Amino acid sequence: MRIVVFVVFLAIALFQFTFTHTVFAAEISNGAKIFNDNCASCHIGGGNILIAEKTLKKEALSKYLERYDADSIQAIIYQVQNGKNAMPAYKSKLSEQEILEVAAYVFQKSEQGWQGS
Repeated sequence: MRIVVFVVFLAIALFQFTFTHTVFAAEISNGAKIFNDNCASCHIGGGNILIAEKTLKKEALSKYLERYDADSIQAIIYQVQNGKNAMPAYKSKLSEQEILEVAAYVFQKSEQGWQGS
């Protein structure tokens, strides 16, 4: 009986991982386009042309975004939606889905050190 439960659990986990990975990949692809269309003018390559230390690199996001270490994606979403200082709010310009996609993209690129940008 344990083996059957284990196999069912494993099958569900693999299905979830495969499905989630595919959805996340689509979000990243759309997120890259949204980023290039809306964010890259100030944040090209994960940098920041206005305030040099407030980049989109993991260390800076952790330092400057509230609750980044607790929930990275949500912290990025909040920043994109509401803006702060020189960064405009995008909640009226981008849909919730677009904001999620660009947040996923920024998170992934920050984890990779913005390599290949």
